[in-house]
Amino acid sequence: MLSKMFNSAILTFFLLGCMLECVYTAQPPNIIFVVADDLGWNDVSFHGSSQIPTPHIDALAQEGVILTNYYVSPICTPTRSAIMTGKHPIHTGLQYSVIIADEPYGLGTNETIMPQYLRSLGYRTHMVGKWHLGFFKESLTPSHRGFESYYGYYGGMQDYFTHESTEHTLTGFDFHVNGSIYKPVFGQYSTEIYTEKTQEIIRNHNPQEPLYIYLAHQAVHSANYNGQRLQAPYKYYERFPNITNENRRKFAAMVSALDDSLGNITQTLKESSLYNNTVIVFTTDNGGPAHGFDANYANNWPLRGVKDTTWEGGLRGAGFLWGALIEKPGRTSDGMMHVCDWVPTLYGLAGGNTSTLQHLDGIDVWPMLSRAEPSPRKEILHNIDPVRNVSAIRIGDYKLVQGQNYNGSWSDWYPPEGESSVDVDSKPVPNAFVVSCPSKPANASTNCDPKEKPCLFNIRHDPCEFNNIADWNQDIVELLLTRIEEYRATMVPIRNKKPDPQSNPKYHDNCWVPWINDTKT
Repeated sequence: MLSKMFNSAILTFFLLGCMLECVYTAQPPNIIFVVADDLGWNDVSFHGSSQIPTPHIDALAQEGVILTNYYVSPICTPTRSAIMTGKHPIHTGLQYSVIIADEPYGLGTNETIMPQYLRSLGYRTHMVGKWHLGFFKESLTPSHRGFESYYGYYGGMQDYFTHESTEHTLTGFDFHVNGSIYKPVFGQYSTEIYTEKTQEIIRNHNPQEPLYIYLAHQAVHSANYNGQRLQAPYKYYERFPNITNENRRKFAAMVSALDDSLGNITQTLKESSLYNNTVIVFTTDNGGPAHGFDANYANNWPLRGVKDTTWEGGLRGAGFLWGALIEKPGRTSDGMMHVCDWVPTLYGLAGGNTSTLQHLDGIDVWPMLSRAEPSPRKEILHNIDPVRNVSAIRIGDYKLVQGQNYNGSWSDWYPPEGESSVDVDSKPVPNAFVVSCPSKPANASTNCDPKEKPCLFNIRHDPCEFNNIADWNQDIVELLLTRIEEYRATMVPIRNKKPDPQSNPKYHDNCWVPWINDTKT
C-alpha cells in the first residue's frame, strides 16, 4: 500500500513538473527590438569590415541568423512607420522625406502599431530612444500609442549630451519620460543612458509576463547641424588610433559605444531569468550616410550609394535575429525580407493569430528565419516618392531604379575613409558574410542614368549594381514598371505638412513638446 502511495506521489510530482515545464515553455517570448540609426552595411564586422570591430554585435549575429537579403526604406521615418505598422510607407502616407520637429503631422492614430498588438497578447511594452513618428499633438506620442513607459526623444536628431535639437533654425530641449520633459539627463551620453534604461527595465521585469522593449538608439546618426556632428566619449575614440581619418575615427567611436550597448544588454539578460526565452531583433533604419552625406561617415562598401537613395547602399539593411527559439541558428539567410515583415512575424511568434491582421503589407517569415525554409516574399517595393518622382522595385533577382534623388550626385561606391578599396577587400574578418560582386566595368558610373530612363540590375549576380542590363531586357523592365504602377494605384497621399510657427520651443519653456493637446477633456 505504502509502495503504491509512494509511486502515485512520484507520478503526480512528475506530471506536475511536466505541466509546469509546459506552462514555462509555452509563455510567449520576450522581444527586444533594437534599431541602430544610420548604420551602414560595412559598419559592422559581421559583414567583413576589419576597420571597426563590433564583437558583441557579431556574437549575437553569428549565434543567430544574419539577414543578407533584408531591406529597409531609404530614410528614417518611413522605416520606423513600417516597423510599427507592418505597412509599406506608401500606405501610411510617410513615403516622402522625414518628419521635422516643427511640422504638424505624424503616423496616423488610426494605425494599430506593434506595442498595441502585443499588449493585446498580454505583453508589457516599453520604449527607449528615438520616436520620429510625429508629436505635434499628444495623441501621436509613444505614451498614447501602446507603450506603458517611454524614455527618449520625439524628433529626428539632437546633441548626444545636451539633448537639445535644432530643426529649421529652432532649438529646444527634447527628452521625455512618459510624456513629460525630463532634464536630469542633460550632459549624459545618449547611447549609455539608453542602455542603462533598457537594463533597468530587464532587471525590474516580472518574468511571469512577456516583455517587449523597443530600443531605438540615437547612434550612429549625426548630431545637430549647428554643432559637433559626430559625438562620443573620448574613451571610445581612444580605441581607434589605427583610423587616420578624423571623421571616420569619431564615427567608429560611436559604433563602438553602440556595440558595448548590445554587450551590456546581453549580459543583463544572462543575469536575469529572461535570457533563454528572449529574441533580439537588430536592424538599421536605412543605409549609411557615407562619405560626408549629412556630415556623417558611415559606410556601405561594396554597395552603391548612400542613405536616402534607392541604390543598394541606401536600402539593404544590416540586420539579424538572435534567440534560443531559432530552430536552425548560426547561419546566414538569403531569403527575401522587408522591414514591414517584422509585425506579422513577431505577432505570430508571440502567439497571435496572423490571419486576423488586416491590410498589412508584411508577411510572416518566421519559418524562413527559424527553420531556413524558403521565403514567402518574392518582391519588394523599395519606394514610390511622388514628390521627387523616384521609384524602385525588386521582383525575384531583378531590380528596377527610376529617377534619382540629389540629381544623382550620391550614386558612387565609397570605400571607408582611411582605407582604399584594395585595403578593404584584402582583409575581411574571418567567418563574416561578405558581399561578392563581379568585376567592375569601366562604364559602371555611366551605363545607367535613371533620371533619363529606368535602369535594371540582376541583384543576385550583381549586388553592387555595376551593370545596367535594361537595354536587352525590355520585357523585364516593362513587367517591373507595370508592377510599380499597380502599387501606385494603392498609394495614399503623403501626410507631409509645412512648419507650424506654434511649434517654436520659445513658446514652450524652450522645449520641443506637443503644441496641441488632444488627449484631455
